[in-house]
Amino acid sequence: AATLALMGRVGVTLVSGSPTMYAAWASAPDIETDALVAAFAKVRLATSGAAPLSEEVAESFQRRSGVAIHQGYGLTEASPVVTSSLLDRPPRWGSVGVPLPGLDVRLVDEEGQDALVGDPGEIWVRGPNVFAGYWEEGEATRRALTNDGWLQTGDVAIAGDDGELYLVDRAKDLIIVSGFNVYPAEVEEVLWHAPGVVEAVVIGRPDDRTGETVVAYVVVDDPDHPPASADLVAWCQRSVARYKCPTQITVVPSLPHGLGGKLLRRAIRDGAGPSDWS
Repeated sequence: AATLALMGRVGVTLVSGSPTMYAAWASAPDIETDALVAAFAKVRLATSGAAPLSEEVAESFQRRSGVAIHQGYGLTEASPVVTSSLLDRPPRWGSVGVPLPGLDVRLVDEEGQDALVGDPGEIWVRGPNVFAGYWEEGEATRRALTNDGWLQTGDVAIAGDDGELYLVDRAKDLIIVSGFNVYPAEVEEVLWHAPGVVEAVVIGRPDDRTGETVVAYVVVDDPDHPPASADLVAWCQRSVARYKCPTQITVVPSLPHGLGGKLLRRAIRDGAGPSDWS
């Protein structure tokens, strides 16, 4: 509410934020739609980055504010923008756009070959924006940069027929259940649409039988009457394969975020539970 008041007072025209910020503006109970519309009245461009933007948040925000959100993709090692959906057409759901002029982008599969259209691959970037290396970290630099200058981002995407990229997930966040790949973002998107859920995160936990199992933490809009875990699992089973469904879903008061609103997935993955996230 405070940021909206400030935006309206100074006449902000450009907003660059994380999905968490847009979700808060779209769903906070103390924010009236009129206040949201007034704050974004002069905004000519709203962009989102740092994490995947869910369809529900994008649609809810646009419905309430009248402003469409453009996604992009980048990372600090690329100074930082790689792709943008700021094109001569409305943003397409899920797309982070096309590479900026002057950049080369490849999608590389697990065998080190260029991924086919529609198949996931790790994003590799080459261009004048790519950094020279990590300060006094030679081994880390060699892991990130190939000899011919490609930055191996660790992010996985799919290329559409239209040439735009669609992010899948971080390669290191991949969960392998009985030999099958599970991308957390796919399951999180399903949970975001579940009745009563306002935020969700999915991680992998070791499992003696399947190698890893899918575990989810969710924030709900009514903590006094949360949906049953079994109901949420059943909700997931309607949309994704059984091996992708969480075997455990825990309702938590909140999820850990950085100062910019980015979800701190590592804190969740490395901790034993919510008590460790702080």
